[in-house]
Amino acid sequence: FSRWQPRTSRSSVSLPTGKATHHKGRILMDTIFFILASLVGFFLKVETWLATGMIISLIACFVHRRRLSLVSGAATLTMFLAVALLPLGELLIRPLEAAYPPTQAPEQVDGIIVLGGAEDLRVTAFWGQPQLNGAAERMTGAAALALRFPEAQLVFSGGSGRFRDAIGGTADLPSVATDLFTALGIAQERIVWEKQSRNTTENAAGETWVLVTSAFHMGRALRSFEVAGWRDIAPYPVDYRSGGFLTAVVWGLPGKLGLLNMSIKEWLGRLVYRMTGR
Repeated sequence: FSRWQPRTSRSSVSLPTGKATHHKGRILMDTIFFILASLVGFFLKVETWLATGMIISLIACFVHRRRLSLVSGAATLTMFLAVALLPLGELLIRPLEAAYPPTQAPEQVDGIIVLGGAEDLRVTAFWGQPQLNGAAERMTGAAALALRFPEAQLVFSGGSGRFRDAIGGTADLPSVATDLFTALGIAQERIVWEKQSRNTTENAAGETWVLVTSAFHMGRALRSFEVAGWRDIAPYPVDYRSGGFLTAVVWGLPGKLGLLNMSIKEWLGRLVYRMTGR
């Protein structure tokens, strides 16, 4: 959030040479961290392991390693059936969500920060109309608060989380949030679009407002804000993903696979952030 200054502290003063160099170094380290996290995230995806298991089975079959082929194939099939049938992702994500149950907004709200991640940038860019993904409650929850508190400033903090954009430069992002909020009747002058941050640490700022993000992500987001010196921000969790266990024991690979990957990523992210002090 170092790229966005709150209303009470906006300034055009240039950084001293030493501080500017330190700032550039921090940006470089953040970029390296982001790239490494993206690479690790790819290898931790469940579908990567499923594909690896199938490849091992095929290679073992071709080189006449029948036992290895059978073991690898059986393990891969078992993993596939477990992911497609059982709510493994919900079991992993429920403790994260339980730590932040639904809450009421404060009686007075001076500002609202909503973290990005609900925008479907690719489809939006193709059709020219704001499109949201499964985390749409981040947007709708923030919009509801903005309409309830008409004097509050609304800050949307988000940027490209795609690995290729980190390599190729800043992505040309569609203004999904701005277009959506203004279409719902929120005045554009109330909206600040902080579009350069890519992870929670880059979203942290220094003023006490309400923070709107997914319940499972709230713990890591709050920790990052606290590390940045923003300790009084009020959590407003939305976008709950877990429910009853038995009602979720149904066949459905795509949704269960996506939620499991998200849960693994969030738990790993918490561990890495804690280890690196982010």
